[in-house]
Amino acid sequence: MTDALSAAAEPTERRILQISAPQPRTVGEIAAEFTVTGSAISQHLLLLEEVGLVTAEKVGRQRIYTVRPAGLRDLQAEIDRFWTTELDLLVADAHHLNDNRLTDNR
Repeated sequence: MTDALSAAAEPTERRILQISAPQPRTVGEIAAEFTVTGSAISQHLLLLEEVGLVTAEKVGRQRIYTVRPAGLRDLQAEIDRFWTTELDLLVADAHHLNDNRLTDNR
């Protein structure tokens, strides 16, 4: 089973979230932004729904997808847990090494 972090890392699913964030959209509206079939987009949407990043509401024959703010908050919390002190130190070390290279090349 895919989790929210994996889903958001997949380019098509991440783009679907970006397209859908401002306002709810139908599958057709979302699919119009891609070169793949509506059926393929539906599969991506089902996965996003499964991991809790979107909700779907059936209105007549259409399904309207809405980004779940709580799902995005959960995703952000997961990213925040991933970004540990060790990663901050790694970034600081990389900047320090880069600064030293620039100084040495002068």
